[in-house]
Amino acid sequence: MNAIATFFEPARTHNAMASNFYRQTGVQTGLEAASPHRLVVMLFDGLMEAMAQARGAIASGNVELKCRAIGRAVRIVDEGLKSALDLQQGGSLAADLSDLYGYVIHRLTEANLHSDVDALEDCRKVIEPLREAWLAIAPQADSR
Repeated sequence: MNAIATFFEPARTHNAMASNFYRQTGVQTGLEAASPHRLVVMLFDGLMEAMAQARGAIASGNVELKCRAIGRAVRIVDEGLKSALDLQQGGSLAADLSDLYGYVIHRLTEANLHSDVDALEDCRKVIEPLREAWLAIAPQADSR
C-alpha cells in the first residue's frame, strides 16, 4: 500500500464506522417510534430482503453470504413473526400461522442446505400474500 492510501485509510475506516452508527441509530429510532403493526411490516420487509440477498448469493456462489442471509431470514420468522403469535388468544388463525411459519423455516433450511433457489421462491410465494394482507389492514390498525 502506498503512503497516500495509508494516510487516507483511517478516514475511510472512520467514515464507515460513522455510517454504520448512523444506520444503527436510524433503525433503533425507527423501532422505538413504530407501532406494533409497523413492526410486523418491518419484519416482513426484512425477511423479503434477506431472501433476495440469499438468492443473489446462491447465484454468485457466495456460500458465506447465503448462510448469513438465510440465517437472518430464519431468525426473523422464528424469533419475530412466529414468536409474536398469541396461540392461546389467537385461536385457529394463530395456530395456522404458526404452522405456516414452521413450514417457511423448514423450506429456508432446505434452501440453505442445498442452495435451492426454488425453496426460496416457495417461501416468497407464501410470505408475499401475508405481507400484502398486513399492509392492507394498515388504516384499521393505525386508527386503534
